[in-house]
Amino acid sequence: MLTDEQRQELSDILRPVAPPREIADIYTPDQRRRLLDVVHSQGPWKLIIAQHFASADELMATMSGAFPEGFTPSLDLFLTPTFRGYLANYGTVLYPELHDCFYNADFIGHAKNYWNAQYAKPEMMLFNINGPCANRDPGHLDSPSFRGVRHENAPTWLCSVMGKSGLFTDYLIKMAQVITWFSLDEGSGFTYWPDGPLKAPARVLPPINNRGVVVQNEMMVHRGEANGPLDQQVPAGLAFDTVFAGDPADRDQWLLKNGDDVIARHHTDELRFLVHWSAEVFSDFDELKKNMDGTDDITIERAIGMMVDDLKGKGIALDVPSEPLHDPQFIAALNSAYDLGGPTSYPDEAPISAFQFA
Repeated sequence: MLTDEQRQELSDILRPVAPPREIADIYTPDQRRRLLDVVHSQGPWKLIIAQHFASADELMATMSGAFPEGFTPSLDLFLTPTFRGYLANYGTVLYPELHDCFYNADFIGHAKNYWNAQYAKPEMMLFNINGPCANRDPGHLDSPSFRGVRHENAPTWLCSVMGKSGLFTDYLIKMAQVITWFSLDEGSGFTYWPDGPLKAPARVLPPINNRGVVVQNEMMVHRGEANGPLDQQVPAGLAFDTVFAGDPADRDQWLLKNGDDVIARHHTDELRFLVHWSAEVFSDFDELKKNMDGTDDITIERAIGMMVDDLKGKGIALDVPSEPLHDPQFIAALNSAYDLGGPTSYPDEAPISAFQFA
């Protein structure tokens, strides 16, 4: 059990380099149409949690919040109809028709200005898409990247716990995101905790249609908000293998499918569509070179060892299992040692969607 002082120390770690900066009119109507057309034609797309997590412990390592005593969370608890795909990765746009969206001079300028840095390079672009959707996320961090340990070569849970621990500041890769939402929902915005999760939250107020933020989401607890009619937010039949795809017969119709069975259908106007552009940022040429040449990288093994040693110094003894990256007990133990127990407050207008405890 963390003391109040320890909780405050961990909360202070989870603060971005600067508060989010709201921006508007981010994409042109033509860019928006091309983004949606790629998503419509290139699916089907899997659920976010089906892509990134193999167990509840791995998911919980990216989140905050406690559950009733004796209750063991399962992935089913977090099953909501939010789907994801990549539009660019490894610094490369994956669909030529989106070249100008990814290699975007305005976005690069936003990233450099946010950090007051000399250099930035586009690194990744993904989307989240859903129709009416609950949100049971109490607040999470995007996966941070460190020199030598990054989302390309390490599990999401490990990068997240490394970020929450505060032990790896010297290896943290500076990142900035331009996150844009397209949504006509009058009640669905974006909640974030710019001063740490123990302080008051803030919101990007709805409607968030072609509006967004410049932000460092790896070091700031945040969450999307539920959208759409309550009775449609978790469609009947939703499963881990449910996919999201465009209806081939209509560019503005979208389908949730289990195999050949359609369990829900939505029009484009009912969607909440998020486009997440991310860049690596470098204060100067020396930092750029150090990040690129691999001379000051950390390994996964050393990162785990540093956390185990840190906890040993705090009186918490952990044995490293033979497969630490996939051992549920080890993952849970590391996460609990650096977990605050969740934000202390939420906006009245944006509560967590109700859980159903069986």
